[in-house]
Amino acid sequence: MLHQPRKGYTVTIELPQQWVSSSYSSNGGNCLEWAPRDAAHTGTVPLRDSKDPGGPSLAVPAGAFAAFVAGVRSGALDG
Repeated sequence: MLHQPRKGYTVTIELPQQWVSSSYSSNGGNCLEWAPRDAAHTGTVPLRDSKDPGGPSLAVPAGAFAAFVAGVRSGALDG
């Protein structure tokens, strides 16, 4: 049964996390995955190891994750 929210009320629908990985990663299972939809709502980016999807995740500030991605793209983090 569906109920219409009353005027002035906010309805929140919680969607499951959608984990993604880089398009440059192979299917070898050694990937860092993140949940970008969560970042838009919480300001943090959940990260996890693709080899252990049921394991723990780490939440980092969205700005720090953006700086990390920029560093990877620019080659600044190449060792």
